[in-house]
Amino acid sequence: MATVEIYMRHTCPYCRRALALLEEKKAEPQIIDITEEPERREEMIQRAGGRTTVPQIFIDGQHIGGCDDLMALNSRDGLDPLLVS
Repeated sequence: MATVEIYMRHTCPYCRRALALLEEKKAEPQIIDITEEPERREEMIQRAGGRTTVPQIFIDGQHIGGCDDLMALNSRDGLDPLLVS
């Protein structure tokens, strides 16, 4: 199974939606809650190419994007192959 990281805030509905999809796919994402670890926000922004919104999702170090990006990837059958790598 691939390494999945998700930068999120615990109150964000888009974060919860993305997390639910990842868990449905049996991924075990590393959750980085920038509410609890605000110092990691700058790390997220740098890794995400300047994006400041949450969630920001990475699979095996590859930036996937936010919730809408993850959902679009899944709808075109591109998520499952990344998760099994």
